[in-house]
Amino acid sequence: MQRIRLRYTKRGRLRFTSHRDFQRAFERALRRAEVPMAYSAGFTPHPKVSYANAAPTGTGSEAEYLEIALTAQRDPEQLRALLDESLPAGLDIIEAVEARTSGLADRLTASVWELRLDGVSQEEARRAVDAFNAAETVEVQRLAKNGVRTFDARSAVVSLESGDLTETHSSQADRPTDQPCAILRLVVRHVTPAVRPDDVLSGLRAVADLAPPVPAAVTRLAQGLFDEETGTVTDPLAPDREAAQAHSTAEATAAATAPA
Repeated sequence: MQRIRLRYTKRGRLRFTSHRDFQRAFERALRRAEVPMAYSAGFTPHPKVSYANAAPTGTGSEAEYLEIALTAQRDPEQLRALLDESLPAGLDIIEAVEARTSGLADRLTASVWELRLDGVSQEEARRAVDAFNAAETVEVQRLAKNGVRTFDARSAVVSLESGDLTETHSSQADRPTDQPCAILRLVVRHVTPAVRPDDVLSGLRAVADLAPPVPAAVTRLAQGLFDEETGTVTDPLAPDREAAQAHSTAEATAAATAPA
């Protein structure tokens, strides 16, 4: 059985796609591309697809991940291209690697987010960010299944910075605009309860009365392991690429040294 790990996006209007909607679209794409999927056992077999830490509905993303299990070997890049052609524009498969290591979900421990705040000046955003960063705790509330839940949104935030428009992910912005807007860059750990970008926005409202006149355009730029030394979020597919390269090198060496 071969396992392939995929990185995909939610861009533009497709950021409003729910995770369930994406699941249905992806399973249709698997059938269109005639992917030799492995299926679960039981009365209602379903394709073996493992989704990892999907972004909330309404947010864009450049870094969503999933893993599929196949009953026959396929070239990862050819498979990526076939699946990408079978999905609507905006739900794009941008990378595929063969799974050669374990624990993809365990490597998704932090995310980098971009928050575009239309109608908010950079100076106003910077003051709010400074107040948030200076606070030891920032309590926010969220409506959950069992009622309103109060929790600290500050402790999970590794960094929160305000920046200029030139520093943004503008090539794939969910809401392109010529009007001035504040840009925030957020790095947050994946903890329980999960602290989402809208929780941080609630925290900014609580500590600095920052209230954008329109909803923020939020895009996940990356997710992976948080490197404490460099303060960066690392690529979760890098170990699989490195293992594949090592395997190819070993095969080439073995072929070169084999007796004629």
